[in-house]
Amino acid sequence: VQLQASGGGLVQAGGSLRLSCAVSGRAFSGTTIGWFRQAPGEERELVAGISWTGRSPYYLDSVKGRFTISSDNAKNTMYLQMANLKPDDTAVYYCAARLGSAVKGAYDYWGQGTQVTVSS
Repeated sequence: VQLQASGGGLVQAGGSLRLSCAVSGRAFSGTTIGWFRQAPGEERELVAGISWTGRSPYYLDSVKGRFTISSDNAKNTMYLQMANLKPDDTAVYYCAARLGSAVKGAYDYWGQGTQVTVSS
């Protein structure tokens, strides 16, 4: 499974960005996709995740109501729509995949990161 993340950039606080994660090598079925982020000096954290069923997406508390994870199964692409961005959202964002439907757990496949920088 290969994952290619894109869509990062520089945005002012309150702005929006949409990250994309193109998945190849495997269909979505049986797969859970997660978006992680890692800020300098911080541990990597799971921001949002969703299984191929599309049911019960997971969100980190600090992004609930601002971030939305979705998928376009026809394009094998996952998205993370980020709105009302805050400087604390600044990090390198990664998409990752794991087999099965549980969002929590070890992820087997990782894409390269995409930098998101939110200026105040």
